[in-house]
Amino acid sequence: MHSVRNIGGMLLVAGMLWLTACSVTPETGTDPKQTQEQSPTEQPLTSTKPTQTTQEPTRTEQSQETQEPSSTDQVQENQEPSSIDQPQDQEGLPPSVTEAASTVMNALKNKDMNQLAAWVHSEKGLRFSPYAYVDTKNDIVFTKSEVEVLMNDTTKRVWRTFAGSGDLIELTFADYYKQFVYDADFIQTAEIAVNKGLGQGTTINNLNEVYPKEQYDFVEYHIAGIDPSVEGMDWRSLRLVFEKIGEDHALVGIIHDQWTP
Repeated sequence: MHSVRNIGGMLLVAGMLWLTACSVTPETGTDPKQTQEQSPTEQPLTSTKPTQTTQEPTRTEQSQETQEPSSTDQVQENQEPSSIDQPQDQEGLPPSVTEAASTVMNALKNKDMNQLAAWVHSEKGLRFSPYAYVDTKNDIVFTKSEVEVLMNDTTKRVWRTFAGSGDLIELTFADYYKQFVYDADFIQTAEIAVNKGLGQGTTINNLNEVYPKEQYDFVEYHIAGIDPSVEGMDWRSLRLVFEKIGEDHALVGIIHDQWTP
């Protein structure tokens, strides 16, 4: 009897344990389904990359991205707008007569005698004429080395005679310069012409006879008037005469001209 009871008690306990085990809800972590299906908020470690942001371009797209612009596009991007219409600078060529005249005029304005002397003809020197008529017998001619020191030379020379009075023009070069060279602001206010006379007074202009155009060029700086009240009777001209030496130019004459009675 005791053994039967013991067996029955054991079966009862075992049954209760089995029922208890069946009634317990398994934890989420041990559910087989949980290991296969991820929750919506969790991202798998092996998730794929977004296709739009990291997608490699196709061959066609690569060729479009890396293709170099055509030669026409390169010219349009790199070329200066004015380079088509303006001539290119040609290095090594001598300056034109207008460029030479501009340099000489700046030297005169600044009293830079070394710069002026650099343009003087090495054999013929530089002649100064106070009026339009070039007097080959009485006009004074200086060599390159003499021109360099003229501004500081205190020697008084006779530079011909004054128009109207006939008095001798007896001056140092510095004083002659003030009256018969740079006696007006030619750089700022003058009209400029090449091989063309602009100022015309009562004095005979024999420039082309002394300096034939086949061998010489001249650049004229002309101011039509300074004081409006005198109605042009104070006009000024300065003519720079250059001998043509191939494509180069050498200064041979400075001719001053003005209104004369």
